Amino acid sequence: MTIAKTARYALCLLASTSAISTAVAQTCTAKSSDKITPVIELYTSEGCSSCPPADKWLSTLKDASSANPNAPAPVVQAFHVNYWDYIGWTDRFATPSHTARQRQVSAWQNSSMIYTPQMVGNGRDLRNWNRWNAEQEPAAVAISLKQETGGVFSAQVQSSPSMTWSAYWTVTEDGYSSKVKAGENSGEFLKHDFVVRQYQAAGEHMGSSKLVLQTAEKDAAHPRRINLIIFNPQTGKPLQALSLPC
Repeated sequence: MTIAKTARYALCLLASTSAISTAVAQTCTAKSSDKITPVIELYTSEGCSSCPPADKWLSTLKDASSANPNAPAPVVQAFHVNYWDYIGWTDRFATPSHTARQRQVSAWQNSSMIYTPQMVGNGRDLRNWNRWNAEQEPAAVAISLKQETGGVFSAQVQSSPSMTWSAYWTVTEDGYSSKVKAGENSGEFLKHDFVVRQYQAAGEHMGSSKLVLQTAEKDAAHPRRINLIIFNPQTGKPLQALSLPC
């Protein structure tokens, strides 16, 4: 191959690689639909003997979009809480902020009780969680979510100028497992998906606004989703939500 041909080949290869990179980057965007996306929160612990069935059911929701292509896939989050750590097994996914959020969810429902496993659907306690069907309500809020550079994500939230709303981000990851050696689940091999690895409040706003999240480096071994939930600050009920697998 001549020098000229080699140079042309290198330029073509560079252009092709650049086009592929641009195409990949462009896939890291998402927009909400005109319906409110369902939001599911599981409050769980590796130290809780009754939690594994709920964890297993949550994992089945990875196929929720293919099961019902006409409905938006729910935003699913497993918040591991830390108040069972004292009985002999420390849940490595648990944080005090997850427990604080569970207490806030209970307060919105005029309850002081928290427990595991607790499933919350669209801000309300779900006792029969494995038979829950979310209603598809019209959305008054729209979200456009995209990856900027590296671990930075931004969201454009559109609402009426007089609407007051709050928001929080989560980063969830799949494919975790633990061999529990103590506590109520001693000897069990537990598997987890939708594990909340980052939880960040995004404040209260009025009207349209832009939100930004800085995430940690992505772990290729654990597929992740960047989630943004917009909710009513008085009731905790989601107004819109969006998940971006990126």
